Amino acid sequence: MAYETPITIKKAIDNIKKRHYILPSIQREFVWNTEQIEMLFDSLMRDYPISTFLFWKVDKNKIKDFQFYEFLKNYHEKDSRHNRKAELTNDEDVIALLDGQQRMTSIYLSLTGTYAQKIPYYRWESPHAFPKKKLYLNLLGPSEELELEYDFKFLTDAEAKHRDGCFWFECGKILDISDMSKVSMYLMQMDLMNTSIYTREQSEYAINTLNQFFNAVHQKGTISYYLEEGEALDKVLQIFIRINSGGTKLSYSDLLLSIATAQWRERDAREVIHDFVDDINQIGDGFAFNKDFVLKACLVLADFNDVKFHVDNFTKDNMAKIEKNWDKVSSAVQSAIQLASKLGYNRDNLIATNTIIPIAYFIYKNGFDNDIIHAARREDDRRAIKEWLARVLLKGTFGGQPDSIYPIMRNLINSNLGEFPLKEIIAYYKGKRKSISFTEDDIENILDLEYGKAKTYCALSLLYPSLNYNFKYHQDHIHPKSFFTKTKLKKLGMNDDQLDSYNKNCNSLANLQLLQANQNIEKSDKHFVEWLKQSFPSIAEQQSFLMQHHIKPDASLAFEDFLDFVSNRRQTLKKQLIQMLDVTGADLMVMTEE
Repeated sequence: MAYETPITIKKAIDNIKKRHYILPSIQREFVWNTEQIEMLFDSLMRDYPISTFLFWKVDKNKIKDFQFYEFLKNYHEKDSRHNRKAELTNDEDVIALLDGQQRMTSIYLSLTGTYAQKIPYYRWESPHAFPKKKLYLNLLGPSEELELEYDFKFLTDAEAKHRDGCFWFECGKILDISDMSKVSMYLMQMDLMNTSIYTREQSEYAINTLNQFFNAVHQKGTISYYLEEGEALDKVLQIFIRINSGGTKLSYSDLLLSIATAQWRERDAREVIHDFVDDINQIGDGFAFNKDFVLKACLVLADFNDVKFHVDNFTKDNMAKIEKNWDKVSSAVQSAIQLASKLGYNRDNLIATNTIIPIAYFIYKNGFDNDIIHAARREDDRRAIKEWLARVLLKGTFGGQPDSIYPIMRNLINSNLGEFPLKEIIAYYKGKRKSISFTEDDIENILDLEYGKAKTYCALSLLYPSLNYNFKYHQDHIHPKSFFTKTKLKKLGMNDDQLDSYNKNCNSLANLQLLQANQNIEKSDKHFVEWLKQSFPSIAEQQSFLMQHHIKPDASLAFEDFLDFVSNRRQTLKKQLIQMLDVTGADLMVMTEE
């Protein structure tokens, strides 16, 4: 491995465009954020070292033996996070980047493409949530950030037009400026040298900054690199592991996916797993699974004794077993997620995604697949899984490091093939640190949950054991939230203490129910008693609805009696949860350590 003569950024970008520089399949995806990229460019301008790159020269006759990917040009957090396969001609040798992908991709993307990430508070599905931005450099003054000298910013085209004391130069245009004379020409065309428009200090800053940027891209040998010319994949893989496992550059799951990619024979592990993650995240209302989840599921469902993310667990034999069973494993995982979606879970309320793995293992070992979702004979299993899922999510069982849970769950499932072993799981963990039994204090904590919290749906799912999951359900305020404004409450003659009590209980579990989506839309901002009579004309229908929603038929539904309503319903819900979760005097004992 030899240290080579450094090259310019412009030459590196040209090589990427010609697909002379590509990425090996063992590389992870691009993960840098805009702040990291802006700091990288500040370092380039200040002539700070950006670390050495490691290139791997691949002979043109060996290209067909490996899978390579193109650099990402236009990053989009939702729609374009994956690198495309590189279609290579085998006409000449190529250079694969073994170390420095994040830095090189950041440079390439910033000077040739766009970066689109979700704006906070926008819905994931909103077409306006991911504005495309380019990298700009302010030519009129330095950055206001303490750690930065140069003012690099990712902006939309519209944002860049708003000057406010700035002149935003689109950084990608530096590639079209081929010599110093064109730097001066640009400055004159933009009137940046006109001191009747800008101060002398601003003009001098613009001249110096654009010249410095030109030098950083076109003239300085910024890209320093070592070149590895060995062609054996095992050697390249060992180099890759050595340079990436010592620090925090790669997570273990990134590293292990790289190893899996190198060792699968019939499939491209990277492509298969990334595509699978995209697919399962589109199920129902959407989820937030990642490759860590999929890799962990592979280890657990393969029945390996050790399911931790260790390099030793990703041997050739283990990878061969995972690849061979991929269709069955992925099908079981997908069915488990479809079941969770059917039970009303999504990215907002599935607090711990790893809870899906034991469900997938149960489906996998019993060969149930789609039966677990639709077959009438599996109704008891669906009820048991629904209760187990609510229990472990409410108790936070899968928080921290859940690796110790999987072997126990596998043993319990294998010892009770044919049905989901809910009772056996509760009994095994009773009195232990990971107990999913509940005490009276636990019930009180559940009753304190509020609207919109992830755990609130878990609690409501327990209170509604007989929902028809062919319909979609919403969390709904029984007494609509719109009536709890200060103005409306004052009109009812309430004092400040009453106002506080009403607002304190507005979002409480005692004022929440699960309602079919269409009913919730119809209910809207109507008074509850008014909506109830309109929706259910007969007294019998009204009483049936109230009973299903744990509301006493003789309870006052008037908004003026709201505080009595939530107090009485809280007690009703408490009794229901105590009965459903089998809370007894024994459950008040202090839990022991496992």
